[in-house]
Amino acid sequence: MIDSETFRQLLSRFASGIAIITARDAERDLGMTVSAFCSVSLAPPLVLVCVDQSASMHALLLDHPKLGINIMSSQHEAHCRRFADKRETRRFDGVAFSRGESGVVLLDDAMAHLECQLVHHCSAGDHTIFIAEVERGAMSEGRPLLYFRGRFAGLAG
Repeated sequence: MIDSETFRQLLSRFASGIAIITARDAERDLGMTVSAFCSVSLAPPLVLVCVDQSASMHALLLDHPKLGINIMSSQHEAHCRRFADKRETRRFDGVAFSRGESGVVLLDDAMAHLECQLVHHCSAGDHTIFIAEVERGAMSEGRPLLYFRGRFAGLAG
């Protein structure tokens, strides 16, 4: 069996986009940076996101069905670092956003926003795979922020 550090290094060679997911309970907004996000189906429009079971948002996602997904541009590396920092408790302070129809946070200037309804989840090792149906979305132009070999990167040219 392959060890976890070798596995991490192998997968770091796969460049992925970066998204910030958001959800809201009765009292507060929560958000976190994810790189494990992808399309599942066009009909119905489904996406998935993988969340570490030790993440602060994990329990909220199990109990609250609305999810915001913000696909980040290369100008938002600082936001992505802030939302990835497990010690950061005031992630939304000073970050421009609006609320979607479902009440979830949609970050200003993201390359795309998706408002979703969580429809299924399953445990997979130390993560949970959440599958969500996209109800609404909007997009703008920009260059994507990527994650490659343990670092943020952008596309050249």
